[in-house]
Amino acid sequence: MTISYIRPDKHFDGVHEQLKLINAYVQPRGFVIKNEMIDHTSQNKRISERREVTDYFHENENATLIVYDSWVLSSNIEDLTQIISCLFKHNFTLHLVKPSVVLDKHSDVMVVLGLIDQLRQVLQNESKKAIGRPKGSRSNSKFDKHLEDIIGYLRIGKSVSEIARNLDVSRSSLKDYIESRELREVALGSIYLESSEASEAHLIETIKCPAEI
Repeated sequence: MTISYIRPDKHFDGVHEQLKLINAYVQPRGFVIKNEMIDHTSQNKRISERREVTDYFHENENATLIVYDSWVLSSNIEDLTQIISCLFKHNFTLHLVKPSVVLDKHSDVMVVLGLIDQLRQVLQNESKKAIGRPKGSRSNSKFDKHLEDIIGYLRIGKSVSEIARNLDVSRSSLKDYIESRELREVALGSIYLESSEASEAHLIETIKCPAEI
């Protein structure tokens, strides 16, 4: 059975973006999502306080779980580690759409650690960006309606200028949109899925170590 889990985060992507990319991911792969949970629980709550979420996972043991990215499970590193460990213990296969990684209890531990460290780096960067600006949800964009088309164009190697001409939009605004939502990485991720080894190697390469190690 295939299920999905969606959770918006004010520092990342909203429900709309997650749904569109999950749908784009499952259709060509023949997945049919039987259960879907959109979690609007407060982002400050730890996994121990998110009973509806833990019940959802317990009720769907042995399932294939489709999630947009690791932070959807939790943006708390301790909770993320616990959730992934418990999912593996209960025989889930976890598909992460954006990094294009498929994980289960037999996965290379370096890939799992790479995934966790990637989130650590993102959170660290977000913390730095937050200095000097007010916190708030990522705003909607006029480009959201073109999201799937933009990813499709990036996937086949079209430049920002070409995409802007095709969509009849401003190149500079489109460039900002692509960079702020990391759409090149999303598009690249779908290519990496053609080779699981390439995708996993790319994730491991993102691990950053302190200078003295």
